[in-house]
Amino acid sequence: MTDLTTDRLLLRQWRDSDREPFAALNADPAVMEHFPALQTREQSDALIDLNVPHLDGRGWGLWALEAKDTGEFIGFTGLNVPTFDAPFLPGVEIGWRLSKGAWGNGYATEAARAALAYAFGPVGLDEIVSFTATTNLPSQRVMQRIGMVHDEAGDFDHPRVKEGHRLRRHVLYRIDRAQWESTK
Repeated sequence: MTDLTTDRLLLRQWRDSDREPFAALNADPAVMEHFPALQTREQSDALIDLNVPHLDGRGWGLWALEAKDTGEFIGFTGLNVPTFDAPFLPGVEIGWRLSKGAWGNGYATEAARAALAYAFGPVGLDEIVSFTATTNLPSQRVMQRIGMVHDEAGDFDHPRVKEGHRLRRHVLYRIDRAQWESTK
């Protein structure tokens, strides 16, 4: 498993001590505003349990995110293989979810840049996608800051969000290796 570091952050394997703060993050209505529902403790733990073997086995996944100066768990950032049906898949997505107390510090952008460098470097991927509900402007701004480009033709109705739900419509962003190299 590969840990990634930035000036202020450690992207690392999940620990048992992350479970409680991660469950609190996933139960926070502000953090989950752009998701169809809050997550239970069991759902939150299941996401950790899914990612531990990905990080151990292939060396990448959704890394736990820690602030280096405090050692505090602040969320996750990383790479994931979506398991739903969409025209732009198969592929690898980049994503993040941070506790409300970590917002506004540039952590999502900083961690996402590290994950992109790893994806296009050692992992050798050619393209990364990201998507979110049309209402999630903060995440879209992170996508733009890391060099991703909105693929309007690829915007879609998320198949795991109920028809008629305000969060069903999603925007699609992309970045390929050449675009990433031009942003370094």
